[in-house]
Parts: sequence; structure tokens; C-alpha cells
Amino acid sequence: MVFRLLFERAGDRRREAGSLLRRRPGAVSHRGGVAGLAEAYCPHLGAHIGHGGVVEGETIRCPFHSWAFDLNGACKEIPYSRIIPPAARKPGCLKTYSITETNGVVWAWHHPQGVAPLFEVEVLEEVSSPDWGAPIRYEWTFDSNPQEIAENGVDLAHFKYVHKMDAVPEGESHYEGHVRRSLAAGQRTMELPDGTVRTLDTEVRTLQTGAGQKSTRFKGMADLLLQVLATPVEHDKVELRFEFRHPKFPEGAPENEMIRRSIAGIIGQSGVEGDIPIWHTKIHRVRPLLCDGDGPVLRFREYFEQFYQFDGGPAARVAAE
Repeated sequence: MVFRLLFERAGDRRREAGSLLRRRPGAVSHRGGVAGLAEAYCPHLGAHIGHGGVVEGETIRCPFHSWAFDLNGACKEIPYSRIIPPAARKPGCLKTYSITETNGVVWAWHHPQGVAPLFEVEVLEEVSSPDWGAPIRYEWTFDSNPQEIAENGVDLAHFKYVHKMDAVPEGESHYEGHVRRSLAAGQRTMELPDGTVRTLDTEVRTLQTGAGQKSTRFKGMADLLLQVLATPVEHDKVELRFEFRHPKFPEGAPENEMIRRSIAGIIGQSGVEGDIPIWHTKIHRVRPLLCDGDGPVLRFREYFEQFYQFDGGPAARVAAE
């Protein structure tokens, strides 16, 4: 289907610029098998094409008056009119977005001024490796936004109190343009499949590319790759998807149970399902009161700010922070 992007709504004073936003695969699936992504609202009289629109051949038709648009947003047919207005025949009459299919995900580039993509999606080698298994996916919908979710990774203190690590982990983050690399290392006491309890060294490495792409590699109980796919769908509402991949092991191998337990810990109450109620109900403190053990929260916000364009001057900028 066709989806409106969060920051494109009229009246929003904060708009996301230069970011990669994850969209559902097959946003528009044409006969030729090529995916496309367009604004939801018809340029004719504003009907939502995602509610009742029909993909027909190489076009998508609006449910209101059956105007047909191609992948470039040009109107190809108005069934009740002999002449298509010149403005409607031009590409971009229905606004479309640049997309790419990488890592098993359809990604869309959004910039309020229509600037072409400034960087690419980082390719994850494990996704195409024959030595790694099929994806394991989970999803949640709640009130939040991609920045709050990503900031979680540099908030080191909460790993002990929310995620039950034995101590506040040691961590570091490095920033280079649109890329953030973070490392958090610590210990966690776990029950192994044979019933014994061990304290394991754990390591979490995160790669963030722009506002929209985040991948995390876990080492400890099991080796895992996690794609964190946060899609804003409305103002302060987000769809969060976790996609796990892991090395292949023979059926019945003990490593499979270790992987199952690791994933359960990452998504359960000691993982993201411990974060979600907090994200869902928290507010954003523009000038938080921080202590020396909180981690580089303000440095992260400085990094993330590059992915926004602020309208309305300094007052709007502060309101959006």
C-alpha cells in the first residue's frame, strides 16, 4: 500500500531531513516486480490512495476518481476525461520517494526539499551469507519516535536497572558524519540450557547510519545480528520491528537453544519490552539533568540533530529538541 511519511504533514514544525526511513516491503508492487513509494494523498482531490487504491499493471489507481499514476508519480489515465492536464502528466504530480532494497528491507529516503540521498544504506554481510539462517521477526506499535529509541543505546545506566545486567556496562561511542558506532560491554548472569548458572561476558556493538538504520551485533551467550527498524507512522507513534539473524547450526544442536534464550532475553521484560512502557509514557526533556554515569546522551543528541530541518527559527528549534 501507499503510506504518508510522518514529517511531511502540513503544520509540522519539525521535519526529518536526510534520513533513511524504513517502510513496509512492497509499498507499491507493480506487475514488473518493482517496488515504489508515494505520498498517500491524491493530488486531485486529496483522497487517501492507501485506503481502497488498487495496483493495476504498472500504475496505482486512486479509489475516489480512478486516476492512475506510475512509479514516477505521473498521471497515466483519467478514465472519464479525454485530456490529462499537462501538470498531471509530469513526473512527481503524485509525490514519490527514492527507495532501495537492501538487507531484506525496503528503505525510503525522505528530505523535505526533495534533496537526493546523501548517503547509502549500510549493507550487512550476514543477511546474504549462506552460513546465516532465515530472519526471526517481532514487532510492536507504541507512542514514541526513532530518536528516543536510538538514544537508548547510549544511555548506559538503564542497562542495569531495566535490563538486569549485573552492573552498569562500560561503553563508548564514536561519531563520523552520519555514522555512529557504539560499544557496550559488561557481564550478565544467565541460566544455560543444562541448568547451570554462569556469568558471561557480553558485548553489544551498534552501527547507526542516519536516523533510520540501526544494526546491533551481540556476543556472549550467542552471536546475533539485530536490525532495529523504527518506522514513524504518526506524530509520536512508531512501529518498531526487530529482525534477528544468527549462524546456522544443525537441528538439535545446543547452540540453537542458546540463541532462543538470547532472543527471548533481548525482546522480553529484561530487553525491549522493558523499554517500551517507558518510551510509551515518557516525555522528552530538552535540557535533562544528567550525572557523570549517564553516558554520552547530549553528544548523541548533537549527532542526531543533523537529520532534522527546523522551520520557524530558534523557538521552533528548541521546541523540537
